[in-house]
Amino acid sequence: MSRTAALLLDEMLGARIAVQLRDRGHDAVAVVEVVALISMSDEDILAAATEQGRCVVTANVRDFAALSARWNRLDKVHAGIIHIVTAAFPQDRSYIAALVTSLDSAISSGQIPSEGRELFLRRV
Repeated sequence: MSRTAALLLDEMLGARIAVQLRDRGHDAVAVVEVVALISMSDEDILAAATEQGRCVVTANVRDFAALSARWNRLDKVHAGIIHIVTAAFPQDRSYIAALVTSLDSAISSGQIPSEGRELFLRRV
């Protein structure tokens, strides 16, 4: 059974990925597509995503993992975080296609993290 998911792609991921995910029927928005979100701090991005019920997708693992831990200590709950690591997704010619395919698979198989949870995306 697939689970619907709303994603907010962090600034470094770009609009092409969001467009391709939307083409596959998913609710995905990139920070760079929303003028009000561009250049916001990581904490503000996480807060905005949470307000919108969107799971953040980011390659900024260090900062967002620390934010998630801090929010947990403060009893704040975010809408989920998907971490993209370079070891699984090297920034080569296959990067965008691999990321879109892997996110599509995670959404379709219900692996998108629930509130307060994190997922390290696996390449499929």
